[in-house]
Amino acid sequence: MALRIIFMGTPDFSVPTLKALAKAGHEIVAVYSQPPRPGGRRGLDLRKSPVHQAAEELGIPVFNPVNFKDPEDRQIFRALNADVAVVVAYGLLLPVEILEGARLGAYNGHASLLPRWRGAAPIQRAIMAGDAKTGMMVMKMEKGLDTGPVALTREVAIGATMTAGELHDILMEQGAEAMVEAMAKLEDGNLPLVAQSEDGVLYASKIDKSETRIDFTRPAIEVHNHIRGLSPFPGAWFEVELGGRPERIKVLSSELADGNGQPGEVLDDRLSIACGSGAVRLKRLQKAGGKPLDAQEFLRGTQLPPGLRIG
Repeated sequence: MALRIIFMGTPDFSVPTLKALAKAGHEIVAVYSQPPRPGGRRGLDLRKSPVHQAAEELGIPVFNPVNFKDPEDRQIFRALNADVAVVVAYGLLLPVEILEGARLGAYNGHASLLPRWRGAAPIQRAIMAGDAKTGMMVMKMEKGLDTGPVALTREVAIGATMTAGELHDILMEQGAEAMVEAMAKLEDGNLPLVAQSEDGVLYASKIDKSETRIDFTRPAIEVHNHIRGLSPFPGAWFEVELGGRPERIKVLSSELADGNGQPGEVLDDRLSIACGSGAVRLKRLQKAGGKPLDAQEFLRGTQLPPGLRIG
């Protein structure tokens, strides 16, 4: 028999898992997603999350509690009489009463190789740290932050120029496949659970705006990892004076390059920039309010001559 599943998720990353579980024949009795947020040019429109929209397309009822402090919200959850809750990037820390509110508990799809990169931004942090691999893990949730036992793992190699956006898209598809496999095993009663190691624990804290500016005094490999780890969002950036005023420019793609100079110095007409050691070549850039451009197209409209210092 198919499982009765409560699905809990919010962003695009969660949508493939919701759709895959429905396609696999499970009964999605309800979807929980973050409440609609102000959107539009003036912020007057309320925009439903990608998961909310996908659930409506599938004809699944949607609940949007701000949190689960209200006893009525907890009662509604329990009354759904679900076999299991599946959580993928929901965005709320769930109380134990919700984690235990389904017959078989709650299972989370998490985008790292736990216990490395527990927390909010595992994809970005893995790339920024220069990790060679990451993955999707299905784990049984418990009170601690991403501390529960692991049921299933899918490893993914991180290419030397892979951006967070590219890795995000790979992991969300791998996560959907992994969760369908895990739920099939859970349904059959043979889903193994292995406790996480106490060694190698790292926390992937949310990306703060204060850390998005590029620091060209760092070694080139760290600058490169910083750029690709924040691409396409929120985007690593530098500042340069154009037309007599400072302008912020995002860098969406880079590669390691030859050359040395003062940190932030433009070394050639291909946008090779000196770092604390070595250099990076900026390959794709975006002005505020503009569209992303490849370096040569960008340089046709913006002069960044050799010898100029940026930062």
